[in-house]
Amino acid sequence: MGLDDLYQEIILEHYKSPKNRGSLKEPDATAEGHNPFCGDEISLSLQLKDGHVHDIAFNGSGCAISQASASVMTEAVKGKSVAKVRELFDKFSQMIKNGEITDVDEMEELAAFQGVSEFPTRVKCAMLAWNALKDGLEKTGEEKDE
Repeated sequence: MGLDDLYQEIILEHYKSPKNRGSLKEPDATAEGHNPFCGDEISLSLQLKDGHVHDIAFNGSGCAISQASASVMTEAVKGKSVAKVRELFDKFSQMIKNGEITDVDEMEELAAFQGVSEFPTRVKCAMLAWNALKDGLEKTGEEKDE
């Protein structure tokens, strides 16, 4: 199995069996994301504790890229500090836009979306949940703090 096949398998698995789908009972923030070009939608809820993403969940509908990206993102950021989440956001955003990965080991399953950079119309799909996460963090005030 080649790397491209593995990445496709990761995306399909997260699309078919998404992790952290649902909503949180008492979120510290919620955020919505909508891609008017293709109709993808994401609703995100998150809880923070001691400067870390304590819990995160999403609901949504749309293409495999947007839904799988949301699933992989929730897994990647859960338990991480807000500063680390900001760092992952920046690295994922750069990877999606230009296809470059600075640290494959750190990116783990997020690296499965590297090939999206070859399809500019899909970049917004992959970034939808991430942009909602950034909005949610801004609503809590944590996005600005170190």
